[in-house]
Amino acid sequence: MRIRIRHETTYRYLEPAKSAIQHLRLTPRNFDGQHVKDWRIDVDRDCRLMASEDAFGNIVHRFTADGPFDSITTMVEGDVTTFDTSGVASGTLERFPPELYLRETPLTAPSPAILDFARAAGAREGDALAALHALLAAIYEKMEFDTDATHAATTAAESFDHSKGVCQDFAHLFIACARAIGAPARYVSGYYLRTDGDAQVAGHAWAEAHVPDLGWVGFDPAHGVSPGERHVRLAVALDYLSAAPIRGARAGGAGETMEVKVRVAPTHGQSQSQSQSQ
Repeated sequence: MRIRIRHETTYRYLEPAKSAIQHLRLTPRNFDGQHVKDWRIDVDRDCRLMASEDAFGNIVHRFTADGPFDSITTMVEGDVTTFDTSGVASGTLERFPPELYLRETPLTAPSPAILDFARAAGAREGDALAALHALLAAIYEKMEFDTDATHAATTAAESFDHSKGVCQDFAHLFIACARAIGAPARYVSGYYLRTDGDAQVAGHAWAEAHVPDLGWVGFDPAHGVSPGERHVRLAVALDYLSAAPIRGARAGGAGETMEVKVRVAPTHGQSQSQSQSQ
C-alpha cells in the first residue's frame, strides 16, 4: 500500500520567543515492512537542519532558530510504500541486543497490579508469541481510548489504574506487561491509516516485543492488532520520551500553545484521512 502523510506542528507564544532548539524524530527508515519513496521536512524559520542518528538508530534532525518570533511551524510530508509482514519488523537497524529492552523506565515501570495482570493474561499460553498476543487482547479489552484521561507524562501504572488512555498509554502498558513476563519490549512512534471516521490524535504509537526465532514483532494494543500495511514506523526507544516526534527547548516565549494537524491517506483510491488540532 502506498500512503501519503502530512504532519504539521505549530507552536505559538503569547510573548515572542528569543530562540528555540528542536530535535525531530520525524523521518521513517526503510525496512522489510516499508519503503520511503520521498520525504521532506520544512521549518518556517531561517535555520539549518542537521541530520544525525540517535543511540537507537532513529534519524534525528535538529535545528536552532533565532527570534524574536511568535510562532514556529514544522511540516513533514512524504510517500511511504508499506508491506504486510504479519507484524514482524525484520530488516530494521539494530544497535543493541534485545536484552536492553528489558530495562524499566519511569513511564513503563509495572505496578503490582500490572504484574498480576500480565502474568494472569499470559499464564495459559505455551509459548512467548501466544502469551504476547494474549496480552494484546487483554489490554485491548480492559482499556478505554480517551483523549482527555491522560497527558504526556502519564505512566503505565496510572493509565492502568484508570483503565483509560491514548495510544501512548496503551503502548507503555503493553511494554510494562511484556517485560513483566520476560519479553524485551520497546516503544514505536509512527502513523496509522484509519478505516473509520473517528478522530485521530497526531500520529500513532504501538509496541514491539522480541520473540525467540522470530525477532521483533509489533503489537498495536490501541487497535488490538499486529501492525500491517496501514502502519508507518518512525522511531523506536525504551519509551515515549526517547521516541517523541518533536522535543525541544526555548528562550522566552511565555504562554506556549501547540497545534498539530495530521493527514494520512492512500495515494490511490478513495481518500481516508483524519485531521485534528490539539
